[in-house]
Parts: sequence; structure tokens; C-alpha cells
Amino acid sequence: MRNALNGLYKTATVLAACCLVTIALLVSLQVMGRLLDGARGLVGLEPLGLLVPSLAEIAGFFLVGASFLALAGTLRNGDHIRVSILLQGVGPAVARLLNIWALAVAFALAAYFTWHALALVLDSYRYNEVSFGIIPIPLMFPQAVMTLGLFVLAIALLDDLVTSLTGKAPSYETVVRDDPIEGSE
Repeated sequence: MRNALNGLYKTATVLAACCLVTIALLVSLQVMGRLLDGARGLVGLEPLGLLVPSLAEIAGFFLVGASFLALAGTLRNGDHIRVSILLQGVGPAVARLLNIWALAVAFALAAYFTWHALALVLDSYRYNEVSFGIIPIPLMFPQAVMTLGLFVLAIALLDDLVTSLTGKAPSYETVVRDDPIEGSE
């Protein structure tokens, strides 16, 4: 079960990275198209009008996907911002109870938002809602990716909540920093 959950978190994080790479590729294509059109204009040729239609909108959708798909992985890696001043000022037993309370509230909120995001996806599907850009993109696709990210976050929070309830430390407290970019703490 642990391997399956870790695989789920890793897959969501990899998909988030793919969203960012896709944004970079689309923007690079747009820039290269403009450079080529500019070069053609300099030598007296008509520009071809090379562009990626609806780039801003598509990049926005991929950014939402990247942001939501990365939530569970960053939680598990201890990269979410936590205010731990209160935890440092109380005893270990109280700190453990506060951690459990925070995880329970966070899980409830993530589950609530996941449920309503799913309802939004179903409404967009039912009413065939599309974006307003040059390319009409069905809104259910970016909304479904957002919902998937929220769902994986809810699972990660429940995972850490159950771990905390069994007396063990949650993932964000036991993570081993082996990322050479982040350095060591």
C-alpha cells in the first residue's frame, strides 16, 4: 500500500513537471515564430504570422494543472509553508495533538474542495462549457486536472493523518533532504 501511495504522489508530481515543460515549449514555439516573422520582415518578405493560438489561455490551464498536481508531492516533501512557532512553544504531546488537528482540518477542506471541483467538472461536461479564446477548449479538461490534484492532496493529507493517529511522525517531518538544489538544513 505504501508503494502505491508513494507512486501516486510521484506520478502527480511528474505530471506537474510535464505541465511546466509544456508551457516552456509552447512559449518557446511562440518566440521562435515571432523571431522568424521578424527576420522575414527584415529581408523584405511578408511575415507568416506564426503563433500559438490561445497561448495565454492554454499556458494558464497548464499552470493550474502544475500547481494542483504538485500539492501532494510538495506536502510529502515538507515544502509547504508551515507556521511552527506555536508547535515549538508547547510540549511534544500538545504539539502532536495540534498536528493531528491541523491535518484533520486540512483533510476536511481538501475533501470538500475536491467534491465541489468534481461537481464543477460535471457541470462543465453537462453544459459543454468551453473557453473564450481563439481555440474553444472544453473547460472540463483543465477542471478535471485541478480536481485530480485536489484528490491526490486529500489522499496525502489522510495518509499523514492516519500516520499521526498511529503515533508516528507525518511525512513532512520525516523527509530526508537529498535534493542537491535545496541543500541541507
